[in-house]
Amino acid sequence: MNRPVIERTRDALRARVASWRAAGQTVGVVPTMGALHDGHLALVARAKAECDRVIVTLFVNPKQFNNPSDLEKYPRTEDSDAVKLAPLDVDVLYAPGVDQMYPAGFATTVSVAGLTDVLCGAHRPGHFDGVATIVTKLFTQTGADRAYFGEKDYQQLQVVRRMATDLDLPIAVIGCETVREADGLAMSSRNLRLSPEARTTAPALHREMRAMVQGLHAGRAISDLRAEAEARLLAEGFERVEYFDLRGAENLDLRDRLTGPARVFVAAWLGDVRLIDNIPA
Repeated sequence: MNRPVIERTRDALRARVASWRAAGQTVGVVPTMGALHDGHLALVARAKAECDRVIVTLFVNPKQFNNPSDLEKYPRTEDSDAVKLAPLDVDVLYAPGVDQMYPAGFATTVSVAGLTDVLCGAHRPGHFDGVATIVTKLFTQTGADRAYFGEKDYQQLQVVRRMATDLDLPIAVIGCETVREADGLAMSSRNLRLSPEARTTAPALHREMRAMVQGLHAGRAISDLRAEAEARLLAEGFERVEYFDLRGAENLDLRDRLTGPARVFVAAWLGDVRLIDNIPA
């Protein structure tokens, strides 16, 4: 059981990938911002099962934080992340510095219209431009055949899929089911910031989503269900609910009742932590 090789420059990474390509090997990439948990490790395990070589990227991307204090508070845990990856036999942990991703004079932004105007995009201006820009760079730097993303960040997954399709990037974007704690809370690096009391309250988010799906299947409209769910979350101790929507699974179009493939999406504040989640409807 060995820690992965850590590469910090795009040139060194590309040289390593070129040697794999010369041997006819396939490459998978799992983009992360570190603070790895079992959800990330499930993505890595899927990549290992489907690819000859696996790269995990670790880069806390300043361009996708619209709140400077949020960026400052984001956990940096490279050493423990490398330890967690060791049993999975990851080939490379790519941990570039800001100078590698945004060198002096950097002036390009990748922007995906439509999908980024709703849900988290409406509450975090510029966030998805930062995501699309950094993921485009990671795809081109790693030269991977397949990329693995969790469905917990479903909007991000759809944005990345659209970006890769529109830019003709030769990579398959694979969505993987959300990994949850035993009480239903979606695993997230932000969970580390929850107080013990907030951690006890947080699973209410998943319970309310499940209740909403049951109501939708009973023929009720989400406009009625939303008010009830938000009231219960506030009573549980959540400070604010940003959205609680039913949207199409592909284009994220807003819906009031179940008509075709759809998902329930929620974002809510618990203390100073913004939690997001979604489930199929």
